[in-house]
Amino acid sequence: MKIAIASDHAGVGLKKVLKEHIEKKGIVVEDLGPYDEQSVDYPDYAKRMTKQVVDKEVDLGIAICGTGVGMSIACNKVKGIRASLCGDTVSAKYTRLHNDSNVLCLGARIIGDELAKAIVDEYLSNEYEGGRHQRRIEKLEGEDNE
Repeated sequence: MKIAIASDHAGVGLKKVLKEHIEKKGIVVEDLGPYDEQSVDYPDYAKRMTKQVVDKEVDLGIAICGTGVGMSIACNKVKGIRASLCGDTVSAKYTRLHNDSNVLCLGARIIGDELAKAIVDEYLSNEYEGGRHQRRIEKLEGEDNE
């Protein structure tokens, strides 16, 4: 498995913590920046990360900003991305199982490091169930707009 991770300046610290945590599990992490806390624009980093997800260069993405909201909005503008802002492990589990989420968004100013690690663990340990959920995914993708 390979994960792309990106943030804005507010998420740099949590990004570093999560990258290290994920790599300890033997998962490859592509850190797309930024690498310091100088102010940047989160849409630029969301675009870098979602491109890798859509192009299947990575399996999943993780996007971090102050609240997670900005990254979530920016990521969901990209066709083929289903980004989910999660602040708990239950949402992280079910967004993979039912929504086939391919990008996890986190708020560095909202959740602590340990909760973020637990959310990431739950997100990465679940896979899309398909079945009855598939027609909903197709509607999200514009394949069934009726």
